[in-house]
Amino acid sequence: MRKLAFVTLMLLVVGAWALRSRLSAEEPQKATVETMKQMESEFMKAALEHGSPGYMSFYAEDAVELPNGGEAILGKANIAKGMGFLDDKNNRLTWSPVGADISASSDLGYTWGSYEFRAKGKDGSAKVEHGKYLTVWKKQADGNWKVAVDMGNAGPKEQ
Repeated sequence: MRKLAFVTLMLLVVGAWALRSRLSAEEPQKATVETMKQMESEFMKAALEHGSPGYMSFYAEDAVELPNGGEAILGKANIAKGMGFLDDKNNRLTWSPVGADISASSDLGYTWGSYEFRAKGKDGSAKVEHGKYLTVWKKQADGNWKVAVDMGNAGPKEQ
């Protein structure tokens, strides 16, 4: 009888330890406003260093692009068709997040801010465009964040 009580007690102790370990295992860190801004910075860095492939690596397969004055572009593959200008070293697109927010469930967030696009015109003159942007980020099934919706609109001067 003592042996059975001892074995039962040991099973309870081991079971409690295993449950405690499982419950105290580090849960995935919830995203914050700073997470959103950091992703935006990494997004721009990838575009500057790797051109259109770096830029597009941040897009979800079902992303939507809402270009200034144009029709909505649906899907990563279709969006990528218009991003070749990022591969021209005479072009430089930079942007900076001003604000951000994230859903209470930490699976959807957005950033907004200002951008600057510098390029050489066909006549060799410098061309500079300023504007505002909004990026909607969505956490994917694999835990990575991707651009779900991106849009920008040009302004007459630096925003």
